Amino acid sequence: MKLLLLTVSLSILFSAASCKEKTASEKENTTTAENVSGNIKTEELKTEINGVTHRSFAAYNPDIEGKLPVVFVLPEWWGLNDYVKNRVKQLAELGYYAVGVDYYGDQKVVETPEEAQQLSSHFYNIPVDARRMFDAAKHQVILAEKSDYSRMAIIGYCFGGAQALNMARLSSDFKGVVSFHGNLKTGIRPKNNKVKYLVLNGAADNFVPKEEIAAFNKEMDSAKIDYKFIDYPNALHAFTNPDATATGKKFNLPIAYNKEADEKSWQEMKTFLAGVLK
Repeated sequence: MKLLLLTVSLSILFSAASCKEKTASEKENTTTAENVSGNIKTEELKTEINGVTHRSFAAYNPDIEGKLPVVFVLPEWWGLNDYVKNRVKQLAELGYYAVGVDYYGDQKVVETPEEAQQLSSHFYNIPVDARRMFDAAKHQVILAEKSDYSRMAIIGYCFGGAQALNMARLSSDFKGVVSFHGNLKTGIRPKNNKVKYLVLNGAADNFVPKEEIAAFNKEMDSAKIDYKFIDYPNALHAFTNPDATATGKKFNLPIAYNKEADEKSWQEMKTFLAGVLK
């Protein structure tokens, strides 16, 4: 384990397979594309599960020749909103085939913490459904012309950070996983399947007690996982999201944007992905 302790940690979190076979309830993908500013092209990767259409949002630079390494982006519990889509585009600018995964279907974005809790808790309580939904999205990525599915990684934010940890623990298909201010108590114990981990935490994020962080470090060490844990001083929960401060005030939540932690954690992610997806 690599442990970088920048300050005394308080906590981290919010809210608390093969893709080649598909069930009868999962219908084939259709893709729609549009050009956006710069050299980035976006497209929707659609799949239907139990009557719900999941529309993952993909982006890539068509000017880069050949197939591109894949980075999945798992959203905060709000859903596949503009923040996530902007992160997908940023990753595309770095040369990846980036995909924002649509957990709730029809790119649903919720407006209140109560609704977010209701929808996200399903995936915490029934991890097999989270796995099934994610595998359906992964299958469509494998079919995408520009994706190099031999080089895949996952990043996730808050709820998505916890889901990213779980998906990496359930599959060895990924070279690496990055969790930004994500839940550490995910319900699935780690195993050493050669996936590398980068966990980026706000030291002032009080949604998870320091005992939970200690338990996470202990179980990762016991499983002999290759991971790096970084605490960012004075960073609250959701520190990477520029809308977090306003959202925190609106709903009386202890969350806020932290520019320094956002920029430093993004740079850590860039270095990490460049290493595992080379």
